[in-house]
Amino acid sequence: MIDIKVPTIGESISEVTLLKWTKKEGDWVERDEVIAELESEKATFEVNAEKAGILKPQAKEGDTLHIGDVLAQIDETTEKPAAATTVETPKPVENKTATPSPQPAPATNQAPVTAVPNEIKATPVASAIIADKKVDTSAIKASGAGGKIMKHDVLEALANPGKKAFTGNELFTRNVRQEKMSSLRKTISRRLVESKNTTAMLTTFNEVDMTKIMEVRKQYKDKFKEIHGVNLGFMSFFGKACAIALGEWPSVNAYLDGDQILYHDYADISIAVSTPRGLTVPVIRNVESLGMAEIEKKVVELAGKARDSKLTAEDLQGGTFTITNGGVFGSLMSTPIINIPQSAILGMHKIQERPMAINGQVVIRSMMYLALSYDHRIIDGRESVSFLVRLKELLENPELLLFGKDPVKTLLEV
Repeated sequence: MIDIKVPTIGESISEVTLLKWTKKEGDWVERDEVIAELESEKATFEVNAEKAGILKPQAKEGDTLHIGDVLAQIDETTEKPAAATTVETPKPVENKTATPSPQPAPATNQAPVTAVPNEIKATPVASAIIADKKVDTSAIKASGAGGKIMKHDVLEALANPGKKAFTGNELFTRNVRQEKMSSLRKTISRRLVESKNTTAMLTTFNEVDMTKIMEVRKQYKDKFKEIHGVNLGFMSFFGKACAIALGEWPSVNAYLDGDQILYHDYADISIAVSTPRGLTVPVIRNVESLGMAEIEKKVVELAGKARDSKLTAEDLQGGTFTITNGGVFGSLMSTPIINIPQSAILGMHKIQERPMAINGQVVIRSMMYLALSYDHRIIDGRESVSFLVRLKELLENPELLLFGKDPVKTLLEV
């Protein structure tokens, strides 16, 4: 019997949370096979079996463990079960001469497939009632396995129009649920409070006309996807614009280290990504040296790793500036909190059509509010406002992103 212990994953990390077992008690595991996922205050990582054998977990999902604690035991003396030696289940031999079984005729009284969105799981009877009565599926609390909507769930919603239970189907409940904070949520809490208490944070606002960027995306999105295999989103425009502006206003890209200011001659931009377990900020490194397609590919890669809890400590470390996009949730304006030890964070928001006065005429434009929160100990008002104004100029004139200057002015040397 050998012990699988919680590994050392960093000098400052002393405890982790057991997220889930990928193998169950009594399962046969091969050497180096992943048996569990752990979450530290910085990242999620996997634990592998050191030997082949029968797994005997020593902790439950959700437990907090210290470095060196026994996570599981593996009985390597046990012989491999016969079922575990089967590499592949043999496929049944196809009988080409067999008469195909008749397909059941579609029920004429069944609701059409399009009556319920594909992401909503419901029984055929429930789907028919939803379609017939035009029930709002968001008001239905599913009680079936895997979140499937059952017939009685729909009838319950119809019997209580305008009334919706929080959890389960019980109305007028006074239940209070208790849930332990995860290591990631504890870290988020600690860092946000530390940021508010240790920085002289101030926020300045501006707005940007997104019309030209939206036109560029509309014109080139198909060609861009065809050539690069990735969608042309907003993050590449904002990342590139921030990289240019950070180079021109280095204090926005600096750290405060005691009585020293550390200036960075590169733009490692953190992007805030929301996951079911909390907010993470993976880093895109050397954005100033990347092309638009490279930025978009990196965004997709990091967002996918965040969604699947596969971000490593390296993905999260560093970062000289942060971009967060509350607009994807519908936020019109906010004051983002600085991601310490950085000195500034840019908040993107919802794009909204608004009447704007342009050349004496009122026209409808696609506008976005921008918010720059910054540490006033390092960045003065002149730097913060000038940075945001420069960002606005670059985004409203996407051609400037090529090398940061107006082509005509460069040609005329003015």
